[in-house]
Amino acid sequence: MHPKVRIIPLGGCGEIGKNMTVIEYEEEIVVVDAGIMFPENDMLGVDAIIPDYSYLKDRLDNILAVLITHGHEDHIGAIAHVMQDIKAPIYATPLTAGLTEVKLRQGGLQNQIEMHTIEAGDKFHLGRHFTIEPFHVAHSIPDCVGFGITTPAGLIVHTGDYKFDHTPSDGWPPDFAKLAEFSARGVLALLADSTNADRPGWTKSEKEIDKAFDDLFRNAQGRIIVATFASLISRIQQVANMCVKHGRYLAVTGRSMRDNVKIAQRLGYLEIDEATLIDIEDATSLPPHRVAIMATGSQGEPSAVMGKLARGRHNRLQIQEGDTVVFSAHAIPGNEELVYRTINQLLRRGANVLYEGIANVHVSGHASQEEMKLMINLVRPQYLVPVHGELRHLKQHAVMAQELGIPRENIAVIENGTPLELSQDKLTIMPRLKGGYIFVDGASVGEVDWPVLRDRELLSQGGVFFAFLTLNGNGAMSGEPEILSRGFLDMRDGAEIVDGAKETIDRVVKLHKENGGGKLSTKIEDGLSRYLYSETGRRPLVQVIIK
Repeated sequence: MHPKVRIIPLGGCGEIGKNMTVIEYEEEIVVVDAGIMFPENDMLGVDAIIPDYSYLKDRLDNILAVLITHGHEDHIGAIAHVMQDIKAPIYATPLTAGLTEVKLRQGGLQNQIEMHTIEAGDKFHLGRHFTIEPFHVAHSIPDCVGFGITTPAGLIVHTGDYKFDHTPSDGWPPDFAKLAEFSARGVLALLADSTNADRPGWTKSEKEIDKAFDDLFRNAQGRIIVATFASLISRIQQVANMCVKHGRYLAVTGRSMRDNVKIAQRLGYLEIDEATLIDIEDATSLPPHRVAIMATGSQGEPSAVMGKLARGRHNRLQIQEGDTVVFSAHAIPGNEELVYRTINQLLRRGANVLYEGIANVHVSGHASQEEMKLMINLVRPQYLVPVHGELRHLKQHAVMAQELGIPRENIAVIENGTPLELSQDKLTIMPRLKGGYIFVDGASVGEVDWPVLRDRELLSQGGVFFAFLTLNGNGAMSGEPEILSRGFLDMRDGAEIVDGAKETIDRVVKLHKENGGGKLSTKIEDGLSRYLYSETGRRPLVQVIIK
């Protein structure tokens, strides 16, 4: 019988973000990445979503390592949360390790987790069954790798996020030779990025941004404010280079971006002349045409710099007439509404706003269709597992693979929590594991669940209607109930509805006293809900408190 390896995506399959993959052989486990996902519009109050790693909590002693492909939030953003339970060492390239250590420090884990710094081209062993070979890929952040993972069942190649950029901003093109070498050995399975599976052609090179930024810096009369991801080090370097070329000073604002800049400078991945980099306070006293600012908030997050500037609530900066604001990032699916609302608010304040779609200010860091075909042809895997994408992306990736000659039965389109068992002669899709989203809400992790979010949605749509009443020893009401409403009824103008609500409560209490059965508060809430809907056509969240 051929040995079997198990692969379980815990995030990133069927969605964009919170990438996390488990690779398991017998009793040994290797985890790849631990990222976050931005909440959708109906997830009110949620700051972020992390993978449901319940499967790992029962197998903590079996985890050999967490391998990190690169330093973007959708790959390391959950690391401080999951490492509260997983005490295995982390393996990452120097820049990725530095960015990951910031996350661990924020979670109070800086002295509890062992960090191993690796380089593309290394080879190391984990446990009895795993050999790991990181290989360089081009993306939109330096020091990005995929992993060749050799198991007794065969070689697994995990691409991480990639594109085939021959002229990347850091001058380090992808390692085509290593991919060809993997192919010569024989690849059991390719786990490949699917994010741009619906985009034809080739993804533009990061160098394309240099041309657009050169024109922007040459022509802009006022300040230039560039919003991007805090971890997009290559974009920060490109803006710094333009500042030197066109005689501007550069200020960086947003705590996460400032932290990342310091780490990247310390590790030599970001070169900004000390004469160019200034404090944000100093930027306000310089002539506008001498200033450029890098800021967080490219996804329209209200608490980030761009969100505060758009609402006029930043404590150091205000948008001025003549400012040019650049959104140098793609709107993550689900964030479009926030992004465009922020853009509109900035326009109202007098800024000239450039964004993807009307200006060449961003290129994707992910492979498009022709590059994805090239990856498959380079590696020639026995099995393909599309990862990192919504279901539509995974399906389109599978269609391309079939066109290239991979049999349909050798392609596994699966969503989070669905285990695969792979051997040299068989691919088996196992029943999906129980699990879902883990919501991060402030300092709370996992305490907010779907019922709480449904209540929040009800509150946002219909408001809340409270009724307080006191019962005497005979089960009758003592005095009249007290009514309180927020977001549903103006108590000054809703006297008739309030009187009707009191009558409804009185009727339900009397019927309950006569007939009994069931919980009184539930009966009152049901009665009030029916009454309020019949009178207003709206359904507030009804809460009854009996003393």
